[in-house]
Amino acid sequence: MKENHSLTVIYKVVVNHEEQYSILPFSKTNPIGWRDFGFSGERDECLQRIAEIWTDMRPKSLRI
Repeated sequence: MKENHSLTVIYKVVVNHEEQYSILPFSKTNPIGWRDFGFSGERDECLQRIAEIWTDMRPKSLRI
């Protein structure tokens, strides 16, 4: 019988200066222009958190 040794990948929510959100594996360095938002968890948890806070998909510079 084959054992399932799946690893749970922990992600972090990141945000840029235009208030656009994304996720990265927690161990990765943020790309230039992106900073930690302060939330981490499994992929679905991070995406759910982004869905709750990012209600206006336009970049900040285009919002009135």
